[in-house]
Amino acid sequence: MRSHVATFLDDFRRHGSQIAVVRHRGVRRIRTSYADIARLAGRFAAYLTERGIAPGERVLLWAENSAEWMAAFHGCILRGVLAVPLDAYGSPDFAQRVCADVRPALAVGDLALLRQLPAELPRLAFEQWTSSLPDAEAGPIPDLNLDAPLQILFTSGTTGTPRGIVHTHGNILSSVTPIEEGAQRYMRYERIVHPLRFLHTLPLSHVFGQMMGLWMPPLFAAQLHLESRLAAPRLIELICRERISVLAAVPRVLAVLKSHLEHSRPALPQRVAAAQGCSVWSRWWRFRDVHSAFGFKFWALICGGGALPPTVEKFWNTLGFVLIQGYGMTETTALVTLNHPFHVQKGSIGKVMPGREVRVGADGELLVRGPMIANAAWSDGGLQPRADEWLATGDLVERQPSGEFNFVGRKSEVIVTASGVNLHPEDLESVIEQQPGVHACAVVATETVNGPEPCAVLAFRGTNEQATEAIRYANDRLADYQRISRWMLWPEPDLPRTSTGKIQRKAVSTWLAGTQASTGEKPGTSASEPSDSLDWLLRLILQITAEIPANTTDAARLSEDLHLDSLGRVQLAATLEDRVGSAPSDAAWDRLQTLGDLRSWLSTAASIEPAAHPARSASPTQLAEQFPLHAVPPSLPEPENQADQPTCIYPHWPWWPPVAWLRSAFLEACVRPLVWLLAAPRVVPFGQLATQPPLLIVANHATAFDGPLLQYALPGQLRRHMAIVMRGEMLDDYRHFRNPERRSAPARFYLPGPLIYVLLTALFNVFPLPRKRDFQRSFAHAGEALDHGLHVLVFPEGTRSADGTLAPFRPGIGLLVKESGALVLPAAIRGLGELKRRRRNWFRSGSLSIHLGEAIQFSPEETEAGIASRLHAEVLRLLESIAP
Repeated sequence: MRSHVATFLDDFRRHGSQIAVVRHRGVRRIRTSYADIARLAGRFAAYLTERGIAPGERVLLWAENSAEWMAAFHGCILRGVLAVPLDAYGSPDFAQRVCADVRPALAVGDLALLRQLPAELPRLAFEQWTSSLPDAEAGPIPDLNLDAPLQILFTSGTTGTPRGIVHTHGNILSSVTPIEEGAQRYMRYERIVHPLRFLHTLPLSHVFGQMMGLWMPPLFAAQLHLESRLAAPRLIELICRERISVLAAVPRVLAVLKSHLEHSRPALPQRVAAAQGCSVWSRWWRFRDVHSAFGFKFWALICGGGALPPTVEKFWNTLGFVLIQGYGMTETTALVTLNHPFHVQKGSIGKVMPGREVRVGADGELLVRGPMIANAAWSDGGLQPRADEWLATGDLVERQPSGEFNFVGRKSEVIVTASGVNLHPEDLESVIEQQPGVHACAVVATETVNGPEPCAVLAFRGTNEQATEAIRYANDRLADYQRISRWMLWPEPDLPRTSTGKIQRKAVSTWLAGTQASTGEKPGTSASEPSDSLDWLLRLILQITAEIPANTTDAARLSEDLHLDSLGRVQLAATLEDRVGSAPSDAAWDRLQTLGDLRSWLSTAASIEPAAHPARSASPTQLAEQFPLHAVPPSLPEPENQADQPTCIYPHWPWWPPVAWLRSAFLEACVRPLVWLLAAPRVVPFGQLATQPPLLIVANHATAFDGPLLQYALPGQLRRHMAIVMRGEMLDDYRHFRNPERRSAPARFYLPGPLIYVLLTALFNVFPLPRKRDFQRSFAHAGEALDHGLHVLVFPEGTRSADGTLAPFRPGIGLLVKESGALVLPAAIRGLGELKRRRRNWFRSGSLSIHLGEAIQFSPEETEAGIASRLHAEVLRLLESIAP
């Protein structure tokens, strides 16, 4: 066993320039090497020494997953300081209660989160690390050993005094060492597929998230890809594009991916059923289309943080993927049992790992003993030792003859009915969630005149009548004593969950009791309405538009009545992906004209089999009667001018070195001399721009020559590494032999069009931004350009100004700035309006001037509309700042 956890940084330095972390944030891809993390950890440890923060003191760590998070954690380890990680999606109230209890000497993390902590608490935001951390590094203190405390992990909670679990170096290493030793025999095969790439979707403040994010990847010099948006299409696209090997996720993520695959491939459930009993290679071949969608390097899913429904496990195993489950909890420092990756026992949580002792109580509760058990907890301002050497986990299990364990349920969640029968909610939920339309289910106890009885709370896509049918079909598959006679519909698209995807049963129980007390409603009769008069979907739209429309019925048109513009639809799509796991495609948005249309799409977005959903074959009138809250119109209107919708492509060949060299030569030898000869613009620079990181450059737009004029004014390092956003419809016209300046059909054919497209793409590195659709893909390409070291030039007005007057900026620029997190350089070209209005000759008119502003770093808290407004004001100020 290693002497202490700080030895992992020795591995980091040995791995050197190999990529350790790839953080996918917005449209950006931020890479950090192992050596960079080790260097940051050493610098942060030196900062702690400078601040006089002694071993045993606490440092609060509150941030989203990132390389800086990992460096801060390891920096604390080096100096013997106890890290106190908090869930980035936890409540400020909980964070403040933790602060009051642990009394941290420092808080580090994301600036937006740290601002919610008490003002008197010293803090250092990750955004300030570049300027605040010392250049020198500090090494580990000499007192580090297996018994030294390392961190305090607080489990999620909303009320009462927080209680944290204290882990030592020995606790961590007792979980890591068996895996490290067991992996040695397979390392010679790892060279063939190196580097392994883990897609990590768990918070690093969670014990399973730490196992898969902090301790496992360095053992293989693997890449850790961090992703917080858990929409199924995004995850699948990311796994394929990045050639991910292993997905580490909670059961909820695997269930969302399963639903998406079944919805996008309607015949998949029947294919899965027909493949039962086939060999592994036969199943792999049968589902090669699914493997192709994920990429052929992807082979395994590691699941933890909750119980995995048997149907979900069976689905992924049948597809030919390796699904690895384990069992552990915060008190056991992650793992107690684990399935061997190459000898997986279906339906089990694996065998007991070396160094652990377990026994099963008379009631089925699992008890554990071993060096991985945390021997102390933090409560009421200090360490509280644990007295009993055996840990009662509170989980019920069954031991198989082969030595594996099956998870049965939580002891505290067992419902003892009025007739004295013990019901495990997980057993009932696994059957109910298989029914069509059931998005999520929580079975909780409800009080009746005879005593406690189970009540199913459903997040359901459909009507009360369909929910009744779903419960009836589920009861047919349940034993008599398990049958559900009480149920209610949850008013939102999903049940409340923790950051690891677990349903918050307490919140569901509280809502159920409050709803019944306030309305007197009997379970199983109808769905409760939200307390707000507006439903959840309408509230989402109003949060984006910030306007209260006059018409809020299903007939309200998304654009005209609800004021949801094209960029607003992008924001709504991203929100729907987070809330329900899917969102309309660009083609679907063209057909969704009203709020009712959108409800109709959402109501059928779940994977519903036609045989179990007879309403699909009903007439439009019958559909409207059966879907009172999700009205289906007789027909959705076809999009206008479908042929005119651009079919944009986003090329990477202009980034190839030979093309980039040609472009640089063209700019320096042709563009700049011609601009100087013909226009002779005056350049008013601001500050030093040559050493800036990749920038978003925003400017006013009046002529087709604005790009070359700005390239003339910018320093060589900027203009030679630039990509320019261009109207997607115009580029599409050129590609298809159409003249974008002549809209009439007879005169539109334009023979030189493709040649112009190639020249624009090669010599000016342009890429498309359509006006009506495909924004996500365009923004993603802008992010790739920034990651490639290119500065991106954007004209936020969206069109050329006829007279040179600055038009309002489209809100998309605010969204792009937030998604990219890049510095923004405002620029303005003055004099174009005068030339256009007076029809004056350009030739060395002396009236053109180009003003470059100061690069702006926007706070993550600023809204899209606020960013667009501020940039508009800055460009306007530049236009008016200096007289012509």
